[in-house]
Amino acid sequence: MTESLSAEDHKLVVLARSTRARTGAPQGAALRDLDGRTYAAATVDLPSLQVSALGVAVAMAVTSGARGVEAAVLLTAEGEGASEADLAVVRDLGGPGVPVHLADQRGTVGGRTTT
Repeated sequence: MTESLSAEDHKLVVLARSTRARTGAPQGAALRDLDGRTYAAATVDLPSLQVSALGVAVAMAVTSGARGVEAAVLLTAEGEGASEADLAVVRDLGGPGVPVHLADQRGTVGGRTTT
């Protein structure tokens, strides 16, 4: 199933895909805050620090003063779903009901979940 996205949500897919491709990370993510600002991130996997792509995107939003999340995208190699930990971190900033679009590495959105 391929999901239809708004132009603003498609922009999140493009940002997540380019960040993932640039870094070679297993995941890419992007989110849009309530002011319309976007944040793109990739998985951080260092010996002393491991953070998921959505975790990095939320951290970037928080440090920029975001007050909430309007929508997010998560790209993975196989288009797997978001972990409970990822949904929790988005929920911490955005509250319940934030759409999280799920896509594969090509940017094909195959599903959606909410926080």
